[in-house]
Amino acid sequence: MQQKIKDIIQASISTKQRILEDEALMNTIQQVTEVMIKAFANGNKVLFCGNGGSAADAQHLAAEFSGRFYSDRDPLPSEALHCNSSYMTAVANDYGYDVVYSRIVKGTGRPGDVLVGLSTSGNSVNIIKAMEVAKEIGMINVVFSGETGGKLRSMCDYLINVPSTDTPRIQESHITIGHIICELVEAGLFNK
Repeated sequence: MQQKIKDIIQASISTKQRILEDEALMNTIQQVTEVMIKAFANGNKVLFCGNGGSAADAQHLAAEFSGRFYSDRDPLPSEALHCNSSYMTAVANDYGYDVVYSRIVKGTGRPGDVLVGLSTSGNSVNIIKAMEVAKEIGMINVVFSGETGGKLRSMCDYLINVPSTDTPRIQESHITIGHIICELVEAGLFNK
């Protein structure tokens, strides 16, 4: 069993090593950081959405902005769109789960806001629909996905596609990259 544990840890390290060696992906992470700094500086917000483990990651990253990361600083306007269970269950029941994110984006999104969709496959229908609405509004679309980017690849302004097809390794990398962005955004806004 210890060897299996080591193999899993090594797989996680190998995925992150591939990210580190991907210059285009490094540039995209930097660009997303700069876009978020600009959005927050202009009074816009960053919204996150995902399903299952990716919803948990969305909530985690939104809390890093709206709470704090390293610095004791003012909160940044950010939230995960699934956290209102009454809204989620009502819309899913009345309209269908495919539109739970697009309806709230339509209601709360503004031009210049950033929508971050987390989908390891890149094919989550409710996130695809949210990206469509966000684009119509004039929001900036960021996708965290796995290697292919799925259908979301062509729907976003910035694609952070982790070079893996293994869901747990992708999600671990999403949090690593998300933490990097949170740290750099916070430093860029508050620790100049």
